[in-house]
Amino acid sequence: MDSGRNGTDEEQGARSTGITVRRALELPGLRSGLPEVVAGTGRLERTVRWVHAGEVPHIASLLKGGELLLTTGYGIGNRPADQRAFVRTLAERDIAALVVELGTRFTRLPAALVDTARGAELPLVQLHRQVPFVTVTEEIHTEIVNGHYALLRRADEVHRRCTEALLSGGGAPQVLQILAAFTGNPVFLETTDGQLLYAAGDGPEGTDPLQVWEGLRDRHQDDPPAGSVLVDVPGGGPGSGGVRARLVLLPVRGPTAPVHRMAAERTADILAVVLMQARQEEELAARGRGDFLSDLAEGRVGPQNAPAQARVLGFKPGGGPLLPVVMRLGDALSPHGGGWAVLARAVAEELAALGVPVLLGVRPVEGRVPLLLGLRAEEERPVVADRVAAALRAGVERAGMRRAGAQPPVVVVGPAGGWAAAAAGLRHAAETSTAAQGLPERPWYDARRLDIDLLLWRLRDHPDLAAFVNRAIGPVLEHDRRSRPPLLPTLQTYLAHAGRKAETARELHLNRQTLYNRLARLGELLGSDLDDPHTVLALSLALRARRHVP
Repeated sequence: MDSGRNGTDEEQGARSTGITVRRALELPGLRSGLPEVVAGTGRLERTVRWVHAGEVPHIASLLKGGELLLTTGYGIGNRPADQRAFVRTLAERDIAALVVELGTRFTRLPAALVDTARGAELPLVQLHRQVPFVTVTEEIHTEIVNGHYALLRRADEVHRRCTEALLSGGGAPQVLQILAAFTGNPVFLETTDGQLLYAAGDGPEGTDPLQVWEGLRDRHQDDPPAGSVLVDVPGGGPGSGGVRARLVLLPVRGPTAPVHRMAAERTADILAVVLMQARQEEELAARGRGDFLSDLAEGRVGPQNAPAQARVLGFKPGGGPLLPVVMRLGDALSPHGGGWAVLARAVAEELAALGVPVLLGVRPVEGRVPLLLGLRAEEERPVVADRVAAALRAGVERAGMRRAGAQPPVVVVGPAGGWAAAAAGLRHAAETSTAAQGLPERPWYDARRLDIDLLLWRLRDHPDLAAFVNRAIGPVLEHDRRSRPPLLPTLQTYLAHAGRKAETARELHLNRQTLYNRLARLGELLGSDLDDPHTVLALSLALRARRHVP
């Protein structure tokens, strides 16, 4: 759950929860031995993580660092070289202090031992009286455990205050503010990909915490400053690795302490509940708005009652016309579970930049996002439609709903008008958004120009539609299955350009004679004149209907 530097950070954190060497020497057990510090007097504030007693020459290999080592000296060795090596290996292991009891092995400590300890700045203590090592161990360990307990109580107090804030209706900002006040440093909540969700606390000299985050954004993800605390907030959906967000504590106003790490871990559990709750509430609210828009479209809410209900939902469009818009996600894009809340929030944030009133809802069952926008004048429709379509697609990208190879979402814009027109426009846009699937990609489609596609889509299961397609363009499809080059693209492009041969040749990158040859071949296969208006109409309908025929 921590910063990805678990080994080092955890050892440092555990080490810092002990007592100092100076405090250990003041306890009755060691004090009764008349301790004398003969080296490392400037390092007595080092933290004792644990106590170990031993008499073997290579005892350093048994230690992890931060220990206070008790010995009578039998493992130190007789030769100065062995004594120097003994101290050096302990210093390299980063023990807290070496305590040697005089009398059994040494009456005074060897000069090589003392000089090496001074050079390594390792606290070296000699005891002039014998002491029960077990008593010393029990006393120091009791102090360490009591220290751990005191830290836990302080961290639990933060947890209690965060819980009270949550139960009082607070959210992530209030929880983060409690943690920031406790640690004295700014605190940040990020998405798993490094996007900032919330910030709390102050930067150096009271600066905005956002300035701190911006300055360290790239660095703290891969190489956080020493003493940083990075804690995963559990949760998230499939593929998230069980992580919903990340809590970041940066030591820019003061150093962090082990209790800050403990408090951050407890706060992360609270934030998991807050985020899960917020997502559920956000999705429920988005679904509620979607239900209202669906009821409006289906006539279950009348135009006369709609404005009052819309105001309750926070939509106050003013006296201008309303613009109905529907975005439909393809099957490969449809979000699952909490993805609808993520999508609704991302789209809402993108739409906020438009500067117009917006009522946004979601309809998960149909895979649609309906919305109403308030315009100042009907002339704004094309410009606002462009910006809305761009914002909707950007929201889909931000929410991570666009998968490789999947078709983009379809955005359909209805006509602008009053509440009655908005109801009809929403219904029409919702129907045509399904019929528009598979059409040549556009930023948005005008619902008024999709009526033929909607009619053909409604006939998709009727056998007469398949028979019509086969009669109209079956010979071309059969040709393309057997021969090259295919002729269907030429027919589609020719009809799209209303029979203008120069534009058709230019788009297909063909010289004019090659195009004439292909058009002549199409006329032979179809047994009709491609310049005949009835033939053109039939072929155009057949090409549009082909999308709906298996």
